[in-house]
Amino acid sequence: MAIREHPTIGTVVTCNFQSGFVAPEMVGRRPVVVISPKMKGRPGLCTIVALSTTPPDPVRQYHCQIDIRPRLPDPWRSEGVWVKGDMINAVGFHRLDLIRLGKDPYGKRRYLYEPLSDYNLERLPTDMNRLGIPIRPRD
Repeated sequence: MAIREHPTIGTVVTCNFQSGFVAPEMVGRRPVVVISPKMKGRPGLCTIVALSTTPPDPVRQYHCQIDIRPRLPDPWRSEGVWVKGDMINAVGFHRLDLIRLGKDPYGKRRYLYEPLSDYNLERLPTDMNRLGIPIRPRD
C-alpha cells in the first residue's frame, strides 16, 4: 500500500520502479532513502536515492556503504547497503511503501519507521559536484 504522507528525511522505504522505467534506469522494487523535506508546491512528490546490497563495480565517489540498524528484512538483508548516489529520483507517493518487518505477536503488521542515523545521513553522496555536475552561479 502506498504512503500518504511525506516521510522524514532519512527514512528508508521501498520504491516501485517496475512501471515506467526501463534498463539501464533503475527497475524493479528496491529500498531507497528519502532525501527531500516536505515542500509546498510539491504535493505527493518525494526525492529519493536508491540503495543496493550489491557493491558497485567500480566504486565511485558518489557511492558509499552504510550500515542500517535494524537490518533490512529479506531480500535486502545485508551486512552493508550501498547508496547509489547517481540514482536520485523525484517520485510520486504511489511508488513508495513502508518496509514491512512482519507481524507482532498479536498479528499486527510492523513497519520500519526509524530514519537513518545522523552519521549515515551525513555520508549520503548526494552532492551534485560528486556526480560530475558542477553547479556554479551564472556569470
